[in-house]
Amino acid sequence: MNAREFKNRIYGELASVSKSLASPHRLEIIELLAQGPCSVEYVAGETGLSIATTSHHLQQLKNARLVTIEKRGKYRYYSLSGQQVFKAWKALRELGFSQNAEIERLIRDYRRSHHNLEPITAEELRRRLHEGDALLIDVRPEEEFESGHITSAISIPETELEDRLKDLPKDKEIVAYCRGPLCTMADKAVALLRESGYQAVKLDIGYPEWEMETETGKSEPDNT
Repeated sequence: MNAREFKNRIYGELASVSKSLASPHRLEIIELLAQGPCSVEYVAGETGLSIATTSHHLQQLKNARLVTIEKRGKYRYYSLSGQQVFKAWKALRELGFSQNAEIERLIRDYRRSHHNLEPITAEELRRRLHEGDALLIDVRPEEEFESGHITSAISIPETELEDRLKDLPKDKEIVAYCRGPLCTMADKAVALLRESGYQAVKLDIGYPEWEMETETGKSEPDNT
């Protein structure tokens, strides 16, 4: 194999990986699988796709070696094949944020229509939790909370929040988080909390980013 053949084959393989990411549905699926293993049925329900379409997208990701399959009883569960997959998705998202003005406009317009909900950073959350000034709630579905969550968080899925408002204190700020910056569950939760007289704010990252930061040396908050 000469140098040109080598380069053609290498770049071709890399292009096949990037091609597998060239779908808004598959990008959303990667963000969902970053929360933990999911069945085809669960992915379909959360993305609004049909089972057949979901299976097709998952197969595309599997062919690119970005996801793996595990059989659990009669169901098949899909997982990201490694943290590098989420890191690649995160890098792509950050590239889009920095280079695409339309993305910035869409986020700005969405926040403006939802009471200008500016999020707080992970560093600020750690400080508030350490000082006992905040209560952290995970508003993702319970299945995702069970797969992994920020240690000090309590699970209150966004769909159940209205019925559980009475259980929340009004003398503490409530910080809500969900899957990540593009997930809207925390935005909806914060809007409901504020309309109900609570102090509330959204965390600017999701559980996968928090877990990644923890693994690279940033400790979990100690609010005991």
